This record gives sequence, structure tokens and C-alpha cells, in this order.
Amino acid sequence: MPAQRQVKDPSFLVIDAMDAPFKGRIIRLRLQGGHPPACRDLKGATLHARSPNGEEEALKVLGFFLPGGRPSDARLSRTGRVDLVVGMEDGPNRPTVSAQWEVVGPQ
Repeated sequence: MPAQRQVKDPSFLVIDAMDAPFKGRIIRLRLQGGHPPACRDLKGATLHARSPNGEEEALKVLGFFLPGGRPSDARLSRTGRVDLVVGMEDGPNRPTVSAQWEVVGPQ
């Protein structure tokens, strides 16, 4: 029987976070483990964030933050970084995610 390869969800570290101008929060992520997801898989996805203190939040990806240029699968694979605009999964409140949080997903 061939050995099955386990596919691990990508995990990211939040390296910067700030409030978005109109809604949500802008987070800059650096890939920590797993394979980089495709950009199309990130848009509209649910991510799970955990603080160093153990607090957890479910985040909904609203879109990409574009001042750094158009995101692409090649850039994400090469640099391991992506900038996202996220909101709370279950409400209109802004997420409290900030630097040093761990983010897992998309799922």
C-alpha cells in the first residue's frame, strides 16, 4: 500500500495589521508552514486566527489589499507573503487580530 501524503493547511503569521478605511482590517501575512494556497482559494475564504494568549477569531476574507501590487499565485509562492482585507465571520464588528497572531486556512 502506498504511503498517503497528508496535506497540511497553510499556516501564516500576522506580521502587520491595521484598520481598513471603510470596513474590516488589513492584515499582512507570512507563510509559516504548508503549501501556499492559490489566490482564488483565499478570496471569500474563512480563516481561523489565534492570538499568543489563546484568543480565537474566525475571519472572512473580503479581498486583497492592493497598494503593493496585484497578488498572484507566483508571487505568493515566491515570497510567502500576502496582504488581505478581512472581516468577522459572524458579524459587522472589526476583528481584533494583530501582529504575532497565527492564521490557519483557507478551509
